[in-house]
Amino acid sequence: MQRRKFLTSALAGTAALALMPRGARAQAFEVTRSDAEWRAMLTPKQYKVMRREGTERAGSSPLDKNYAPGTYHCRGCDLALYPSDTKYDSKTGWPSFWKPLPNAVRTKPDRKLFRVRTEVHCRRCGSHLGHIFDDGPAPTGKRHCLNGVSLVFKPA
Repeated sequence: MQRRKFLTSALAGTAALALMPRGARAQAFEVTRSDAEWRAMLTPKQYKVMRREGTERAGSSPLDKNYAPGTYHCRGCDLALYPSDTKYDSKTGWPSFWKPLPNAVRTKPDRKLFRVRTEVHCRRCGSHLGHIFDDGPAPTGKRHCLNGVSLVFKPA
């Protein structure tokens, strides 16, 4: 009987992990929502990118060509992430920045495409934002290549 109880609880834990975004599995976040709550507040494309670590099509975000002064916030929890003065045209088709605001993002290794990349997430809700590459401009040399659907721009 004890073995059955153990197996049942282990399977329930595995099912719960499957519903969490991959980046959230190893850590807790200040802002948490159920899968149903995330689906209700996000479009299918936003959900796929932010909660399942997908990628929007290059050139599909109007934020890629936005250079107005302001701040880019997380769509999932409204945390300020990137100031507009660190945004630049990377010519990749995605909004790109060379530096986030302090204590705004967290990273983790992404091994999905036969090589290791650096994935970037909102530190408060765990929403997937994009990836960081080492081909950006000075002074950091980093390119935070982000999905526009994960962001909300707030003008200054």
